[in-house]
Amino acid sequence: MDLSFLLALPVVLPILGAGLSLAFASIRRLQGIISAGVLILVWGVAVALVGMVRNGPVVLDVGSWAAPVGIALVADRLSAVMLLTSVTVTLLVLLYSLAQGAADGDDAAPIAVYHPAFLLLSAGVSNAFLTGDLFNIYVGFELLLTASFVLITLGGTRDRIRSGTVYVIVSLVSSVVLLIAIAFIYASVGTVNLAQLALRLPEIDPGVRLGIQAMLLVGFGIKAAVFPLSAWLPDSYPTAPAPVTAVFAGLLTKVGVYTMIRTQTLLFPSSQLDDIIGVFAILTMLIGILGAVAQQDIKRLLSFTLVSHIGYMVWGISMSSEIGLGAAMYYAVHHITVQTALFLVVGLIERRGGTTSLVKLGSLAKLVPFIAVLYMIPALNLAGIPPFSGFFGKVGLIQSSVQRGHWVDWLLIAAGVLSSLLTLYAITRAWNMAFWQDAPEELPAKPIPWGMKGSAATLVGVSIFISLWAGPINTYTYIGAQELQARSPYIVAVLPDGGRGSGQSPQITEGVDTPQVTQTPEQESLIESLDIEVVGGE
Repeated sequence: MDLSFLLALPVVLPILGAGLSLAFASIRRLQGIISAGVLILVWGVAVALVGMVRNGPVVLDVGSWAAPVGIALVADRLSAVMLLTSVTVTLLVLLYSLAQGAADGDDAAPIAVYHPAFLLLSAGVSNAFLTGDLFNIYVGFELLLTASFVLITLGGTRDRIRSGTVYVIVSLVSSVVLLIAIAFIYASVGTVNLAQLALRLPEIDPGVRLGIQAMLLVGFGIKAAVFPLSAWLPDSYPTAPAPVTAVFAGLLTKVGVYTMIRTQTLLFPSSQLDDIIGVFAILTMLIGILGAVAQQDIKRLLSFTLVSHIGYMVWGISMSSEIGLGAAMYYAVHHITVQTALFLVVGLIERRGGTTSLVKLGSLAKLVPFIAVLYMIPALNLAGIPPFSGFFGKVGLIQSSVQRGHWVDWLLIAAGVLSSLLTLYAITRAWNMAFWQDAPEELPAKPIPWGMKGSAATLVGVSIFISLWAGPINTYTYIGAQELQARSPYIVAVLPDGGRGSGQSPQITEGVDTPQVTQTPEQESLIESLDIEVVGGE
């Protein structure tokens, strides 16, 4: 049974849900039911896709126009695991915000566009993960950014408008850079289909190709908050409502990381810029965590750690190896979950303590010990303390650097270890100030709804699950990295019979060591024409 139509649902359902939610703008409870129902359906689709791609990439030709003429939606192990993780955290953040809104009389979402914007954000993220078209990636970014502009300025306070303005300007600059890069690509090779770009880019002048790669890295690097393109993030995220900050911290930068992984592996394999990317990974890790250590506000502290830990994922991208890419994929799954959980817990702290200033907080371990535990688990996970998932991700990155052994690899290892130690210092210092030391004055006794506690606790539980199932998840991401390195499974799935086919995926026999790809003579000719490595081939 052909289930490729499922690829459209993570994009189509939230868009339809946003329209339906807007139509019932005056009935807030119904808006919440619509939003939650849509995301539950999308979560079920994401679970199905994770299983479907175990036999190779799954492709849907939108409108039955076969690629490269039409737009293809493509799910492979990378996009499927990113989609499932993103929908999981988005759903839990929505439930958190619904509980907060019910307790405060919808003060958490004071205008009717909250739910439509939230669903459009989900649609944009899903589109960016699933599309096989470079221009459609740009469309996905614009969709999620337009929704994020609304969400980041909810309430219209002075601080939110100011930070939202910075966010809008930086996002527009990155979008312009990305759009110019796409225009250059189309002018150079006459296509924006990712699979066809993988075949045509090697044929153009190496200098032009290097310039295109650099422009894409700048555009995606701004969106991913890679140093020195990250200064906007700590000033933009902390002022938004807690649920908005949480979903932004977990997802938006990871879409930039995903696009970097996708384009670097598919379009620019064995890049000349790998060592340069590694240097920026080092700077991102160190500058970010040094900023975190200096903060007295827990939201800003976590925003700086967010920047720092983007550096770990960029580290994996710079490896251009199966171990490095697999570790980067695993670390992205870990970080989306842990960072979102931390920001949700900080929302609980802010509600109980009335502030996020570490100087004004204290004694919360006595007042709300449950929240103290909820904070400590993901905080230790973020620092990479064994046996949590952060530790396994960092071990994989270190292994990849030791295996390659370039000069930059030893600097990456040193920076990674130092950043982990400083992360541990920063989060334990925050825990001591917020939970252990005596509060300078009596804290307000604002009750915390169980729905908010339950959503945050569930996400913390998901992070523990990722730690307990580190072996199977690592295997899944490692095979995904093999497919990324080989490139042929993706290209042949999207362009079977030289680009004239229906978009059915090749079959890959399960196995870490020697996954096999079954190909027709036409497909073999397509691969041999550019000497692309086939997973499990000679």
